[in-house]
Amino acid sequence: MVADPGGARSRSARPQSVLFICGQNVVRSVMAAALLRHLYGKSIYVGSAGVIAGEPDPFVTAVMDEIGLDVHKHRPKSLEELEEYEGLGFDLAISLSPGAHHRALELTRTNALDVEYWPTTDPTRESGSREQRLDAYRAVRDELEQRIRARFRHT
Repeated sequence: MVADPGGARSRSARPQSVLFICGQNVVRSVMAAALLRHLYGKSIYVGSAGVIAGEPDPFVTAVMDEIGLDVHKHRPKSLEELEEYEGLGFDLAISLSPGAHHRALELTRTNALDVEYWPTTDPTRESGSREQRLDAYRAVRDELEQRIRARFRHT
């Protein structure tokens, strides 16, 4: 789902800046931002935020370390914090949860940005052994990597 109120940009154009938004900026948006940075380097400015700021999740650090990406210095931030300290001058916001998508669409009222919704499972809801929980996080990480590669492949 793409919201492009101005119609100025198309999905085929590579955005210069991308903001990933999820509920707490501790799992999905952190993984997505790290993956996009890794895959596309400095060719795209990448940010991440949550509807609210949560607490860092050690399972995220573990599964990202497995593929050589270090996210342990990430400090969760809310959209309000991001707006206050960095601004919201992004070309594209990618929301990863229903609540985040609702907030992203609200942002289009006052910011010229495109919005895409990538519904993504919340691995924090997984129960079971440590390994079963890690598998849930790995599945989200791998799904996000596939979506990022597909979305930005030809742009």
